[in-house]
Amino acid sequence: MSLRDKIKPYIGTRDFYLKVLMISLPMALQQLLSSAMGIVDTMLVSSIGQVTAVGTAAQIDTMAITVAFGAASGAGIFMTQFFGARDTHRQRRSFGFGLAMTTSIALLFALAAFFFGGTLLRFYISDATVLASASDYLSVALYGYIPTILMMTFSFAYRSIHKTQVPLVIGTSAMALKITLSYLLIFGMYGFPALGVRGAALATVIAQSLGLLAYIVYSYRTKQPFMGKLREMFGFDVDFVKVILRRSSPLIFNETLFAIGSTLYIRAFGSLGAQAMESYYVGNQIANLFLFLIQGISTANAAILGAELGSGDLSRAKRTGNQFISVAVVFSSVLSLSILLLAKPLVAMFSLSDPVVVLQAILIVRVFALRLSLRLFNVIIFASLRAGGDSKFLAFLDSGILWLVGLPTAFLLVSYAHVESIALVFLLVQVEQLVRVVIGLRRYFSGAWIRNLTLEMK
Repeated sequence: MSLRDKIKPYIGTRDFYLKVLMISLPMALQQLLSSAMGIVDTMLVSSIGQVTAVGTAAQIDTMAITVAFGAASGAGIFMTQFFGARDTHRQRRSFGFGLAMTTSIALLFALAAFFFGGTLLRFYISDATVLASASDYLSVALYGYIPTILMMTFSFAYRSIHKTQVPLVIGTSAMALKITLSYLLIFGMYGFPALGVRGAALATVIAQSLGLLAYIVYSYRTKQPFMGKLREMFGFDVDFVKVILRRSSPLIFNETLFAIGSTLYIRAFGSLGAQAMESYYVGNQIANLFLFLIQGISTANAAILGAELGSGDLSRAKRTGNQFISVAVVFSSVLSLSILLLAKPLVAMFSLSDPVVVLQAILIVRVFALRLSLRLFNVIIFASLRAGGDSKFLAFLDSGILWLVGLPTAFLLVSYAHVESIALVFLLVQVEQLVRVVIGLRRYFSGAWIRNLTLEMK
């Protein structure tokens, strides 16, 4: 077989690429704008010397969002496949159950932050000054957990019906409002009180709450297919719940383990000191700027594959998945080169006075060039497995590899090898991403994920 014949199954048609573009572009643009505004937000916090404090406090809501992502994506699997099957009734029930799950998770984390916030923050870092500021931020930010997580659930619903332009408009509008309010409330501009780090938290709560309100009002007024009367959305029976939980619970369990594992990563990095953490938070914020490619392609993959599986066209779904693999090859190269070239000028945008922090931040951004290129392959694999409900293997691939490979590597390097450079530690733990790609591709090509889940419900 010639090389051309071998690569032909991985090359899509013009219609395929146009469809990918139409679905992925709004989500990619939303991620790009949100990341750009996130950098501005971090620069505002950096100007008052609170990057590490806010970054530490944000670990708790990051955990909440990660766990809720498992619930929202579990419900999203069924919303997408019911959309492909043109089953509006069960699509609404799937959305309602998703709202119930994510609201419960958000409330649980908000209560934990309210009653045990100080204890949770001390797990990450021991610096008394940082802890005091982080506590101030968290005491306000916890009220934003529910609106933030419910906005994410609505975003999944719109992705499931291929209307990704709606999360683009509402999400970026909320982020723009957050930036504006942060500027006004951190520094006390134009008659607003100067609240410092608490002002940054309050800006987030207000912006996310108004964003959620916009989703609810728009969805009802435009009569979106996943929205209905309360009894339609929340009138799910035991059998319906069992089927969704069968696919969702491994995802929730996975995201919970992943969130805890990510927290332990921060603990390992935090043992290297406040300087190391400031470098990491700045580098991570810059790397988020490049997530737009990954977010867009992942969204398109999940939406297209889920609809094709739900319609019963399994052979077409397999061809589509292969075509996304080739997309990952091309864009991972573009992503890596872009990050390597832009690392230094992007770090220079932040108010970092310590030359050690600046150097480590630049090196961390360059390590992210490798991490994100590998992650692009992983999100294609994850989206495919998730679309077909292969959630148990996905849990092993995601959190299992983190706990078996990534975390042991990090703690061995920090606690036993006594590596002091956070950039070097961060580079060496990327073996986790490489192992995940190798095992994930084998599972993908086995075809075990190609299933029509709508047949599981009567």
